[in-house]
Amino acid sequence: MRRTATALLALSAVLGLAGCGSSDMDQDTAANPSSSMAPTSSATPTRSSPTSAGPSVASPTGDAMAAGAYLTLAEYKSQMGSRESSKVVYFFHASWCHDCRTTEKSISDDGVPAGLTVVKVDYDKETDLKKKYGVTVQHTFVQIAPDGEQLAKWSGSKSGAAIKSKTI
Repeated sequence: MRRTATALLALSAVLGLAGCGSSDMDQDTAANPSSSMAPTSSATPTRSSPTSAGPSVASPTGDAMAAGAYLTLAEYKSQMGSRESSKVVYFFHASWCHDCRTTEKSISDDGVPAGLTVVKVDYDKETDLKKKYGVTVQHTFVQIAPDGEQLAKWSGSKSGAAIKSKTI
C-alpha cells in the first residue's frame, strides 16, 4: 500500500511538472519586438471576479480601453463592437490543463491589463477556431485583428501582463 501511494505521488509530481504539453518557449508567428515578460507602466491590471460559469466581464466605465477584460467566447461575440480599440487575444483553454488553470488563476487574481481583452476559447469544443488558427496545443494564445485575421500566435504566457507583452 505504501509503495502504491509513493508511486502515485511521484507520478502526480511528474505530471504536474510536465504541464499540458505547452512550453514557455515563444512560438510567435508574427514579428514581436517586445520579448520582455514584464508589464509596462500602461499595464494596470483590473480585477474581474470569477464565476463557476467561467470568465466575467470587467465593468465598462465608458471607455473600452479603460479596463482590460476576460470574457468567454459567447460574451465576446455579444460585445464585439464595444472593445474595438482593445487588443484581442484568444486563449485556447482546457479545463484539464494545469498551465491553463494557472493562467486563469493569475488573471482572476491580478486582472487583465488596460487595453487588452482576453477571450477564453474552449480548446475541446471550438474545433473550427482551432483549425482556422492552426492551434494544435491547449494553452495557446492567438491575437486577432478586428476582422478576425491572426496577428500573432504563441504559448506559455502565465498572466495578463505576460499575454499583453506578446501582443503586437
